[in-house]
Amino acid sequence: MTSTDSIGAAAGQVPPGLRGVAVTSTRIGDVRGDEGFYHYSRYSAVDLARTRTFDDVWFLFVHGRLPDAGEAAEFATATAERRALPDAVAAQLPAIADACGPDLLAGLRTALSLLGPQHGMRPLWDDPAAGTRDTATVCAATPTVLAALHRLRHGLDPVAPRTDLSSAANWLWMLDGAEPAPAHVRALDAYLVATVDHGFNASTFTARVVASTGADVASCVVAALGAFAGPLHGGAPDRALESLDAIDRDAGGSPERWVADRLAAGMRIMGFGHAVYRGPDPRSALLREVAAELGGPLAARAADVERRVAATLAELRPDHPLFANVEFHAGVVMEGCGIPRSMFTPTFAVSRVVGWCAHVLEQAAERRLIRPSAVYDGPPPPEPVPARGR
Repeated sequence: MTSTDSIGAAAGQVPPGLRGVAVTSTRIGDVRGDEGFYHYSRYSAVDLARTRTFDDVWFLFVHGRLPDAGEAAEFATATAERRALPDAVAAQLPAIADACGPDLLAGLRTALSLLGPQHGMRPLWDDPAAGTRDTATVCAATPTVLAALHRLRHGLDPVAPRTDLSSAANWLWMLDGAEPAPAHVRALDAYLVATVDHGFNASTFTARVVASTGADVASCVVAALGAFAGPLHGGAPDRALESLDAIDRDAGGSPERWVADRLAAGMRIMGFGHAVYRGPDPRSALLREVAAELGGPLAARAADVERRVAATLAELRPDHPLFANVEFHAGVVMEGCGIPRSMFTPTFAVSRVVGWCAHVLEQAAERRLIRPSAVYDGPPPPEPVPARGR
């Protein structure tokens, strides 16, 4: 640990938001923003999204390697068996849906807080061997909870998970009870793989901080969800589609006018720009391809708007170009798969929980508390404590 004195000597060098500060090492993956590249273990994440299923990549995050056919089948069966919720948790979902309303991430946090004790999840410090089992349970149950809360909010009965479907197909099945189209399953697989993990973002770091205390898996994921829900982090793929609506509604269908108006008002261009990538976001390029494969007028419209918005931004802000980020085409892909806009961010959570859990286990294995220091820059101590006046 760095001493307070040494930190104080470097007070002017503490980067806001810990930008660029390495806090630990990891074997899970990395983001190389300047190169426009990110990877899971030794594989390009984009290549995995193009060629592998979400279940295969889930296996990679658990075991550090890709499965062969037999291992993939065995893993799919084992994780699918963990999708069903304990009766005590399922019985509380109507009340949770009513209390949390449209905030499904809040509902998920509440349900996972119940799920942990029901499955006997103990602190990882006390029972490290249970970590793999408990993370599998949380990852498998998360889609079941979110789909059930979504349906209950709309006056519908939850659709029970199926063990004969892949994770992507089962998610689509639980949302509307219809047999999912293979093209939609493949598109959703690509999206889920592309968003499993993305460096030491705020929610991943939060999960690791809680894991470092030796807490149970459910607590780690609930904490990560709290960070993920913040408007500066979890993203909002539905807002990117709202931008397309706003262009028609507020700018007469002109992306150029819409961008100019928002820049003049000092507003963000939703779906463009990223904290890490200085050039194109590789996830956006991938999902543009996926959207094009799904086809339809929305995909064509989004591609045209992306091109025109990027050109306008380059003209109006040549010193600070912005490119489409993962949110922009993610919404197009999910809407093309029949996922309601209110379920875009929950779908993101279905993917990211696998990444969080991998980081939880990696951090817990270190068995060392994350306890950083801060630079104090308040009034100089010690100052005499004033007497209490009458």
